[in-house]
Amino acid sequence: MAQADAARPLRKDAQINRERLLEAARELFAAKGLDVTLNDIAHHAGVGVGTAYRRFANKGEIIDALFEERLQAVEAVAREALDEPDPWLALTSYLRRTLRMQFGDRGLHQIMDDPTLGDERINDVRVRIAPLIVELVERAKTAGAIRDDFAPTDVTFIQSAMAPIMDSTRDVAPDLYERYLTFILDGIRSDRQVSLLPAPALSSAITHSAMTRKRRSRSAT
Repeated sequence: MAQADAARPLRKDAQINRERLLEAARELFAAKGLDVTLNDIAHHAGVGVGTAYRRFANKGEIIDALFEERLQAVEAVAREALDEPDPWLALTSYLRRTLRMQFGDRGLHQIMDDPTLGDERINDVRVRIAPLIVELVERAKTAGAIRDDFAPTDVTFIQSAMAPIMDSTRDVAPDLYERYLTFILDGIRSDRQVSLLPAPALSSAITHSAMTRKRRSRSAT
């Protein structure tokens, strides 16, 4: 019993260190994407590298833990959207909220699309998220809010299409992606009602700067 009591603070410390590492990974992935190392995460968390490797064998295990965390967050957003009585608002609020989550976190899209994730994790998306998106889309179709040929999988591709726009323009025009999302959403409406654009078009010079920013940063290294 004494040995068990002595072990309890160690288990608590281990849990605290795990949460510190996950929080550090969230911050670094959000700011820099998935290129950071487990050593970087340990340093950012203020724990020793050995401690980090006792909690997670490699960076992939951290990505897996955060994938589950993000999956739960997306699932919660989808379920909240289904509580919205207006089917059009339900579908578009799901898209806008998940894109806002993606916008604020450079690593989120990479985590959700990381090739190192196993088939079981990818299947989690199909089992837990896909049916909710199907329900959102079918409700909107039944209500006559969206065109009949719109498919649940189109939601996934809309989200993917926004990712490079977000990444290229977040520092110069953080709301710009909403302009193109509005174009897309107007295109799927059954009544073809045209919405006011939430952001102006960029000038040619700013567009060029945004689209070549990564190229310039690579050439400078």
